[in-house]
Amino acid sequence: MLEGKIWTKNFVIVCLSSFFMFLTFYVTATAFPLYVGDQLSGNAQQMGLVITIYVIGGVLIRPLSGLWVDRFGMKKMALIGLVIFLLACMSYFGANGITIFLMIRFLHGMSYAIASTATSTIASSMIPGARKGEGMGYYSMFMSIAMVIGPAFGLLLWQDKNRTLLLSAIALIAFLSLLFALPINDREPSVKPTQAAAKSRFSLREIFELKALPISIVGFVLAFSYSPIAGFIAPFANEIHQSKVAGTFFIVFAIMIVVFRPLVGKIFDRYNEHVLFYPGFILFGLGLLLLSQSHSGAMVLLSGAFMGIGYGALFPCIQALAMKLSPIHRTGAANGTFFLLFDLGYGVGSYVMGFISSHSNYRTMFAAAGIVALASIIVYYFIHHKRHTVVKTLNNTSTEVVKH
Repeated sequence: MLEGKIWTKNFVIVCLSSFFMFLTFYVTATAFPLYVGDQLSGNAQQMGLVITIYVIGGVLIRPLSGLWVDRFGMKKMALIGLVIFLLACMSYFGANGITIFLMIRFLHGMSYAIASTATSTIASSMIPGARKGEGMGYYSMFMSIAMVIGPAFGLLLWQDKNRTLLLSAIALIAFLSLLFALPINDREPSVKPTQAAAKSRFSLREIFELKALPISIVGFVLAFSYSPIAGFIAPFANEIHQSKVAGTFFIVFAIMIVVFRPLVGKIFDRYNEHVLFYPGFILFGLGLLLLSQSHSGAMVLLSGAFMGIGYGALFPCIQALAMKLSPIHRTGAANGTFFLLFDLGYGVGSYVMGFISSHSNYRTMFAAAGIVALASIIVYYFIHHKRHTVVKTLNNTSTEVVKH
């Protein structure tokens, strides 16, 4: 372990590798739907499939990715994932038809799932247990920075509809992610699975980490309520005649995450997680409700600030808890379980929220997302808070009995 240190050279390298991987995702998520429409003459449905097919590829491989990380090693799976990730990015040059393009997107999504599961597991393994919340907060902060830079950079790259420039930039960013992963010195868990477990056949119990499942369900609900933000802020801003504020919204959202992230991690490590979860859900839910009622740019940005603080408190804590509650040799499976539920929540939420907006309006959609976010409090209480309070009480009672 790192004996209390977080900002080591090795940890920074992992964060930078992950940053460029996340940046690739956000650039393609913004630019590729436009690319498909302009370059490949895709229709609106095919433009939407650019994101959907990527998520499907990731969701299908997530459970196995965590198992492979635990079985074959963190760095090995990170490099395998990133090599395929880079090859997928380079393959877009040869995709002159929509079918081939979507097939590459599917493979790209699978490689992203493998690489992100592995790199986040490596980062977690480097963080002292007593500072898990703070460390994972710093790690996920790099995702937040990529979330700010990526969409704007993607739009800038496709501004002149230069195919070579866009695809070259994406391949270069993916190459940087692989380059930073090469010198990573991963550390094996101090507790390893038994030989019987290592030789056991694939099973759902082995693929999924059951101890991480309850809090990952909370992550599913969070992702479900978060899903309409990326895709519908711009058209909503146009609808209320505040089109210029859409880009600024994401900047405010990310700034709130970055500013409060160190404090969030320290609170998580020093106090129990409930101190962060309940205010986080309330702020995120209220931000969505405020957005649904916004009529001015100032209200949109204020809602972004609320949501940034709330989301910034919730995402790293859910991920840190998924690993903290799991055996140390199962952190890969715990990460895979967490990301699988989060990706599913995002994918299902995008579809449901899109359905709501098409049959009503954007205000109703954001209001519905806000209600779901506030309802997360109930989900969290019953499947985590109450459950762990009961377990802790039983353990304390058993200890007292043994003493007497």
